[in-house]
Amino acid sequence: MNLGNDRSPHGGLSSRLIKTLCCLLIGFFASVSNAQEQLTSTDATHCFVKGFSERMECGYIQVPENYEQPDDEQIDIHYAIIPSIQENAQPDPLLILAGGPGQAATELAPMIARIFADVRKQRDIVLIDQRGTGKSNPLSCEVNRPDELVRSDDEQDLSELAAECLAQYPNVDVSQYNTRNTIRDFEQVRQALGIEQWNLYGGSYGSRVGLKYLQHASNSVRTATLDAVAPPQVVIGPFGFNGSLAFEKMLQDCQQQKPCMQRFPNLKQDYDQVMQSLDQQSVLVDTQDPLSAEPMQIRLTPGRFSSVVRLALYNPATRQLLPYAISEARAANYKPILGLMGGTTTAVQNSIYLGLMLSVVCREDLPRATESLLKQDANNEFIGGKTGQAFVDLCQGWQTTPAPSSFAQPVESEKPVLLLSGTQDPVTPPRWADIAARTLPNSVHVIAPYAGHTIAGHTCANRIVAQFVRAGSVEALDTQCVKQRKLAPFVLNANGEGL
Repeated sequence: MNLGNDRSPHGGLSSRLIKTLCCLLIGFFASVSNAQEQLTSTDATHCFVKGFSERMECGYIQVPENYEQPDDEQIDIHYAIIPSIQENAQPDPLLILAGGPGQAATELAPMIARIFADVRKQRDIVLIDQRGTGKSNPLSCEVNRPDELVRSDDEQDLSELAAECLAQYPNVDVSQYNTRNTIRDFEQVRQALGIEQWNLYGGSYGSRVGLKYLQHASNSVRTATLDAVAPPQVVIGPFGFNGSLAFEKMLQDCQQQKPCMQRFPNLKQDYDQVMQSLDQQSVLVDTQDPLSAEPMQIRLTPGRFSSVVRLALYNPATRQLLPYAISEARAANYKPILGLMGGTTTAVQNSIYLGLMLSVVCREDLPRATESLLKQDANNEFIGGKTGQAFVDLCQGWQTTPAPSSFAQPVESEKPVLLLSGTQDPVTPPRWADIAARTLPNSVHVIAPYAGHTIAGHTCANRIVAQFVRAGSVEALDTQCVKQRKLAPFVLNANGEGL
């Protein structure tokens, strides 16, 4: 995310880290990875990404900001192509639909090349920065709030933060930065590259883009893989209920492992006690900026503590650390939870363009978040309604027009679709994929036990995707490898005992 200098002009803390605090509070809706690197162009046709040694083909095309006014303001859409390993690649590449909303696909190149190495044996991989991200007219915001990290939960004004971000783009029609126009942009790139059809892979919010692609440009799609599915019928933003289910599942898994049960016999009470204690008196702790390593202070509040715990549920690797981190926080040792916060913030701050995220969610989802929906989502003992209320506050400051009511209609398609879910996912549960599957008769839903959010990145599902793309069909897919997953042991102490 291009947020300018790491330090504010007044000597404040990292503006990236402050923006991350916002993302931690709302619980960003994205594929979490620390593999993002900034892309640099070498000339008009080639580019490199740090951490990925191969040269990619890259370029721009111009599109209207508003397709209803094609002769007015034009914006650049940036793309990069990871070439097939073999010569004479198949003519239908894999198109990556990034998550978020707000991730830039080209910034994910090292991770994508690793995950889809099998696909690359026969096909190019195309990365297109969604408008508002990366090098496609990015909506990134410089934040100058040196005291944000030491504010209490009640002192944070997310509406003001969003309004401050919006004010940086007085000449941008943010209502045009939406899912429908993203598909129009990608279609312009497809035609410019002379591609007849491509295979889609969409993770998290990218799965919704994939569904809408099937709805609006079905003839351009050969296959679609939707990982961590968010159909348009559901409202993204209020994540309290799904997060609470994932948290309860983590508690149950700890009780099923004898070492974890013996080491942390009262884990739920420990969590509740930390939340109550921080509610009575927040804690100002010394730590380091995860980017610059400079000394800094963070006020640990119930909102920040619960947000770190919820984000750690996204991936089995961080989920394994939660019982220990919660137990230590109960004993007033906050280093483990700060360690988790540092790991997740490093990933988040490099991956989310806040302006694009708000343009999408405040247009397509929050107008459908009724009072009864928000109340139902808040009815849990884990994080309550924090994420939903955070988005409500943000959208009050980010003025845009609601999407048409037809946006939420189910997507119907006869195309072959592979749906992927993880049983531990705290944000896009398997039942959401089941909702999408009702109107996708040529689909198969693969659920990975003991897997989290966007399972292609941490299970054998990437091999299933490669198999699916090769065959162009969901028939006879071998999905047995995901069923062989075991519950990973939880970490028991600072020395990593238990692994």
